[in-house]
Amino acid sequence: MNASAQLTLLKDYSRLEIRIPQNDQEREDLRQAILWICGQSEAENFGICADDQASAENALGQYLRGLDYGEAIAMEPGKTIEGPVYLKCQSQSLRFYLDSYDGDYRGVLISCQAEDDTLAGTYGYFPLDLFAG
Repeated sequence: MNASAQLTLLKDYSRLEIRIPQNDQEREDLRQAILWICGQSEAENFGICADDQASAENALGQYLRGLDYGEAIAMEPGKTIEGPVYLKCQSQSLRFYLDSYDGDYRGVLISCQAEDDTLAGTYGYFPLDLFAG
């Protein structure tokens, strides 16, 4: 898939109506597009909306590993939030912010900072488990 097609795919997943990959090929195409855009970016912010803290931490870990950031985050000892959460992580510092979340969306947002204005922006919501396994 060329760069233009990857950017078009990412933008297609970045709309008010959440789009879910329907098969393994769509999941792989989406993973490759995310790898591409993050490779073009200077830095990314990951925003995870999940039903609970464990699901958010798990999804963030999977995305960070999938994008070669490693095992990266260490949550504050004793920091626990019950119920739906929003977890934000910056790729440069791997610092995070955790808060309760009362919205309906579930998934991962990726905000890319890039010198090229056509690439900079926020993409998603992507499936929490897109980089699982």
